[in-house]
Amino acid sequence: MLEKYDIEVDMAEAAERAIEYLKSNRPDAIFMDQQMPGMDGLQALQTIKSNPQTAMIPIMMYTSQEGELYVGQARALGAMGVLPKQVRPVDVSKVLYELHLLPDRRDMNESALAPVEIIGGAPVEVLPLTKAVPPSASIDWGRRVESAMKDQAVDLRRFIVASLDSFAGRIVSDVRRDPPPLAEPLPAPPPKRDHMPWVLGLVAAGILTVSFAASWLMTRSELSSVRAQLSSLSAANAELQRTRADLSATVKDLTAAVAATGNGVIGSALGAVNGGAAPLASRVEPVPYGEIPFDRTRLDVLREFLARLESQGFHGVVRIANLAGMFCLSGNSADGFAPAAANLPLSKCDLIGNPFEESLSAQQRQSLAFANLIAGVRQRASGAITIDLESGGNLPRASTPYPVRTEGLTAGEWNRVAAANNRVEFAAESSPATP
Repeated sequence: MLEKYDIEVDMAEAAERAIEYLKSNRPDAIFMDQQMPGMDGLQALQTIKSNPQTAMIPIMMYTSQEGELYVGQARALGAMGVLPKQVRPVDVSKVLYELHLLPDRRDMNESALAPVEIIGGAPVEVLPLTKAVPPSASIDWGRRVESAMKDQAVDLRRFIVASLDSFAGRIVSDVRRDPPPLAEPLPAPPPKRDHMPWVLGLVAAGILTVSFAASWLMTRSELSSVRAQLSSLSAANAELQRTRADLSATVKDLTAAVAATGNGVIGSALGAVNGGAAPLASRVEPVPYGEIPFDRTRLDVLREFLARLESQGFHGVVRIANLAGMFCLSGNSADGFAPAAANLPLSKCDLIGNPFEESLSAQQRQSLAFANLIAGVRQRASGAITIDLESGGNLPRASTPYPVRTEGLTAGEWNRVAAANNRVEFAAESSPATP
């Protein structure tokens, strides 16, 4: 519709791109949709109007929403007006005239009627006065006519108001002066004894008694139920304490058995199965979304892992890998992404992936403390321990499978699996035994 008026139109697919476009361009007007991916129309309107460089550009909203509330919000934020989705060409032309993007039709068109006078019984055409009178004179006459019409309208309004006031005052005075005649007074009824307060008091007392009895019975029943639940919870707690004690004893026994067996025996046995190279130990640590993989608690775990290998005289390769989980995220590329709310349907996620992990370079995945730790181990081991850094490389991916995408699947269920898959793995493999 705009291009039919020979207006040059630039398009932007989203509000963020429109704001980026305004950094280097100044259009005469902006037509803004309300529903857009990412930032909506009202947010974009507020952003443009809060920038002194773009605040003076007139903005016309274009939306399917109806009602005075939305129109009031748009105008309060600085919009010039609101166009409906089912917009008509006449509405577009009206807006363009208001924006001064089209010339006023009254200045372009002349009247098609020619005035005539009757001279000697025959009509004679007379040239319009606008051709003989200078433009300034015609403009003065128009202003005078408009001023006279406004004055006449004010006088007419005052006359109508004064007439209505006079008429209303006359009616009120007539009513006060001549009140309608009253009928003969009726004889006073004999006094009656009112028993209603006593009846109401008795009914209220009965209601209070019944309510108190019902509350007492309900409280007694709830107290019995709470006591039964407390007894059940106490029994369950005792059972959990016994189970915890049994598990602690089992862990201590297993730890002692592993220490007694020795890492050398385990390494040689596994080496025979795997052709001479076997993993002595492995460790998996989860990485919360948005954190550097080789930092914080993962760095402490790796430091302890490597120290134990050094103390045992380990010879081999230590493989260190980080594997990325695919999260359900909310946000945009301009403001960043974050894990979506747990109750949000999976189909409403703005992105399923791991843009934070993808944006990290090989150096950014490692903190300074991590790099110093690896360099120190390599120097102390003198070639006995080799550090191999991988990004989801050759280590087996023993990750939790993601759930099947259904209509009822939520972001919380999906992100629990993604958090388990977003991890780092440490694995030690002994060198093949030399013949």
